[in-house]
This record gives sequence, C-alpha cells and structure tokens, in this order.
Amino acid sequence: MKRRVLIPLTAVGVLLTVTAPAGASESTGGWEPAPSPAWSYPAGARCDFAVQGSPVVDEVVQRTLATEEDGTKLVEYKGELVVRIVNSETGASYDADASGRAVVEIRPDRSQSWYVVGPILAGFGEGGGNVPRGLYTVDGAYTLEVSATGYKTLKLIHGTSDPLCSKVS
Repeated sequence: MKRRVLIPLTAVGVLLTVTAPAGASESTGGWEPAPSPAWSYPAGARCDFAVQGSPVVDEVVQRTLATEEDGTKLVEYKGELVVRIVNSETGASYDADASGRAVVEIRPDRSQSWYVVGPILAGFGEGGGNVPRGLYTVDGAYTLEVSATGYKTLKLIHGTSDPLCSKVS
C-alpha cells in the first residue's frame, strides 16, 4: 500500500506530490533523527581565519518521501538547529539559527536540489558558487542547487543572506 504525500512549498512556487511507501515508521510519520556533525575550515577556505562550527541545539529530523528507480531520493528535513560558529584563532563565537525546513532531491551523481523555507547555514568556497566565499545564514524562501562537482547556486525568491564571518572576526 502506498500513501500520497503533498508537500506545500508555495512560498517557493512549488507543490510537490510524491507517492511514498506505507509501512514502517508510520507511528512517527517516517521521521528519524538527522544529526548535524561538527565541522572546521582552515583560514581562507570560508573566512579569512580558521573557523569551526558545532550544533548547540540539534533537533533535526528527516524522512524519505520517495526513492526513484535510478536511486534519486526525495528527503524532507525539519527541526530546530542552532550552530555555534567559532573563530579558531580568537575564540569569538556566534550562534546561528539554521532551523529551516527543506525538501532535498539527492541524485546518484551527488548533485542536489534544495527547496527551502526558513534559515539554513550555507558555506561557499572561493569560486565554488554564485555567492562570494564565506559562511552565511540564508533565510526566506529559496532554492539551492549543488552540482555533482560541488558548485552551489543560490536563488533567493524572497529572503536574505547574512554573512557570518564578520560576526566572529
């Protein structure tokens, strides 16, 4: 038995309709924890200085909405996430809210399409996207395309991108 799932993303101009298998995890709606790992970047990779981040609040959950024959998955994420961004040289820190809700299409070649409402934390390397090198809180309604090579294209439909490197410099 399959169940139909409607995902209203009207803020980003999309209404996704997928058919997902019924069964296990019905009692939780298929949601399972999706912990966010700590990370670090050397000086120059995202900020002019070495920077690291780790979740201080992580209640993110995920559920797979559909899996196509070619291995493409449609995964939904939601939940509170606050990441502490730390300047590794000075210890200055900033707590960034990354509690947005997203539906992400993950393809076998590792490329991804994100359809997001609310804030997420996004990092861009030099020449690695259509946004200058840095760390950002992106908020609003937007899409984020990640190519198989890792190049990121951010398209704000309605929202803001707030640079974080300056908050911990």
